[in-house]
Amino acid sequence: MILKGRAHIFGDNIDTDVIIPARYLNTIDPKELAMHCMEDIDKSFKDNVRQGDIIVAGYNFGCGSSREHAPIAIKGSGISCVIARSFARIFYRNAINIGLAILECDEIFTETKSGDLLAANLASGEILNEASGKSYRCEPFPEFMQEIIAAGGEIEYIKAKIKKGSGLKI
Repeated sequence: MILKGRAHIFGDNIDTDVIIPARYLNTIDPKELAMHCMEDIDKSFKDNVRQGDIIVAGYNFGCGSSREHAPIAIKGSGISCVIARSFARIFYRNAINIGLAILECDEIFTETKSGDLLAANLASGEILNEASGKSYRCEPFPEFMQEIIAAGGEIEYIKAKIKKGSGLKI
């Protein structure tokens, strides 16, 4: 699976309250959450983000509360992948659960500019910055995690496995 989009750059310690402010937690509708994604740090984010774009961030992305609203808002806004130097562990798991691809890559943060076109290969762990021609390596997702993301999240992945007669039961 190769994800391709323009880079949106954010710094270190972007917490879940910045990703989706608490005042909007009265819904789980991805489209509604997307309207407010990142608004306290970048008012123009919702107007500038396009389907498939990629967030590039520093250390500890998604720290703060354990709410799933944060990755839902990001995915709902059209972001296909978040690449960060590191993630808060609960955000990492919540992102996988809802089918949002995330990759840890240290060097790309300092060498990518907002608007650069990136291509992230989840199977190989290679990320190409098409603007600079530079290529980066990160730990690829295991196959089962790629399947969860491709299915649209853990629930859809399990439903598909049950439908195929894998022996899984709910």
